Amino acid sequence: MKPVIYDLSKLDEKTRKQCLSRKYRKWFTRFPDAMLRLDGSVKVIKGNRYGFRTAILYLAPYNLSGVNVCAMAAIAQCHKPCLHKAGRGAMTSVQVARLRKTLFWQQYPEQALAMMHREIALLQARAERDGWTLLIRLNGTSDIRWENYGLIQAFPGVQFYDYTKLANRKNVPANYDLTYSYSGVAAFLPYVQIAKANGMRIAVVFRNRAMVEAALANGQKFIGLPLVDGDDSDIRHLDPHGTAVALYAKGKLAKEDVSGFVVG
Repeated sequence: MKPVIYDLSKLDEKTRKQCLSRKYRKWFTRFPDAMLRLDGSVKVIKGNRYGFRTAILYLAPYNLSGVNVCAMAAIAQCHKPCLHKAGRGAMTSVQVARLRKTLFWQQYPEQALAMMHREIALLQARAERDGWTLLIRLNGTSDIRWENYGLIQAFPGVQFYDYTKLANRKNVPANYDLTYSYSGVAAFLPYVQIAKANGMRIAVVFRNRAMVEAALANGQKFIGLPLVDGDDSDIRHLDPHGTAVALYAKGKLAKEDVSGFVVG
């Protein structure tokens, strides 16, 4: 039997037992085959009709790996309604796969970065060959300061983007577009004001699509910012700065959220 190559000691007992179960143990005896998923969600696929295709890195969010990859999640109260459990993320096998990628990134960072570098290079070549524009989102379910690892800088011709709850990100490369993620939790609002003062685009999650459509139709503003439709696609870098990107809650936990993260 091949040995487990990851340190699972920081996982909670239930998760650790699941990883070592007959079904999943072999996953943790080797590296993932890939880190990124092309056309990895229904929303990003909407961008295909505009000539864009998006590759996303999905990790295990918050502290599910034993190391927090979403520094502001507890303050913003977004860890419970997280998209990690929406759509395919609700499948146990998907969650385990994301956990392995997270442990790979945390415990074998050089190999993980090298794998992502190879994948992006191949995707870039494929996009140039087939005539579509590549987008890369590295924080599909995390909030890591990817500007600090050199990966984005290695591909100046590729557009990267992310949503973030970190208002103080500096030295961000020109090809890395960031949209701030709103939460109405009182302790988080000072950070929202910093993002607004910095002219950032701010994404806000409404309770349902009907609320979004009504707000857009009525020309409403949110925290003084004009609204744009954020569910038409996930091509955020084309949205103007200083706007509020209106999204609606996906997944059962998000639709029932009362923390202040979801509006309405």
